[in-house]
Amino acid sequence: MLVGHMHFIDLHKQRSRIEGEINSAIARVLEHGQYILGPEVRAFEASLADYGQAQHVLSCANGTDAIILALKAWNIGPGDAVFCPSFTYVATAEAVALLGATPVFIDVDRELYTACPVSLKHAIDDVKDKGELTPRAFIAVDLFGQCADYRKLAPICRDAGLKLIADSAQGFGSLLDERHPLHWADVTTTSFFPAKPLGCYGDGGAILTNDASLADIIDSLRVHGKGDDKYDNVRIGLNSRLDTLQATILIEKLKIFDDELQARQSIASRYNKAFEGSAIRAPKVIEGGTSTWAIYTVEVPERDDFVVAMSAQKIPTPAYYPKPAHLQSAYKHFPLAPKGLPLTEQAMNHVVALPIHPYLSEAEQDLIIATALKAVS
Repeated sequence: MLVGHMHFIDLHKQRSRIEGEINSAIARVLEHGQYILGPEVRAFEASLADYGQAQHVLSCANGTDAIILALKAWNIGPGDAVFCPSFTYVATAEAVALLGATPVFIDVDRELYTACPVSLKHAIDDVKDKGELTPRAFIAVDLFGQCADYRKLAPICRDAGLKLIADSAQGFGSLLDERHPLHWADVTTTSFFPAKPLGCYGDGGAILTNDASLADIIDSLRVHGKGDDKYDNVRIGLNSRLDTLQATILIEKLKIFDDELQARQSIASRYNKAFEGSAIRAPKVIEGGTSTWAIYTVEVPERDDFVVAMSAQKIPTPAYYPKPAHLQSAYKHFPLAPKGLPLTEQAMNHVVALPIHPYLSEAEQDLIIATALKAVS
């Protein structure tokens, strides 16, 4: 029997692995004192661009700002419709609403939890038919760690003249047909929130793109709309920069990122095998895709009872997401796809997450598996 409360994500074990490298890297920044836009920021952006097969990477203060910066660069605002799934963290829709644009919520694929192409197509047609908003963009979400179905979503966006953002806050590092989402998207955005598979020790985010002119605009927007003259700002922008200390931490974490993803995959495979034939519905990965397993989400018949049983063994089992964005107080008035979001509203009552991180011991895995199976027997 394990003693003590189990961590849902154990950053302490990760830190112990690279503590020397992290401490040395931080010391170098403290020595040179360039805390904002120091050389490590550019070095990290270059490394991330190489990893994500992108021509340009622009780091910023957080993942929400990453979406805002892309939308602002396209001058999206009042009167514009931006389509996005409701079954995700509210930051996706928040970025749209903050700019005065209108988030239009669509449903998800019931097995994958990522955006449903059919729901997207119906929502676009509905907005066009009503004529009150101008369809401008779609934000796909790489939910729980895997790519959305860009093979189907991207042609719908192209046909409708929409920009496509891959919100890869949870899924950065996942592949579809051995390609990163940027192969299909105009931009990929990501978050370095500490709990993410690639996280820093604070807030941080980034935008990846292959569009040089767009990268120039975003580079301006993230620093107050800067122009060539420091005191002549040419756009109304944000103050949204990744600080040098976070960049230097991310440089070290990126070096072990692939190894950690492999560890996550091994644990997910073990879970999947253990739950075969049980009342626990294990997550499904899109054909031809890989997952970062940012969140290992299962479905169980009676979630409340399941959570109680797991809690008795001090196993954390949060639900993502018990109240999707379209049901939250600040977002209830925004439009939905014409057939509503029935699949989202089914999933929200049954999903629950099990601990998964690269440093989860076999003993911990065994306890999670045994307790979960007993809870649904």
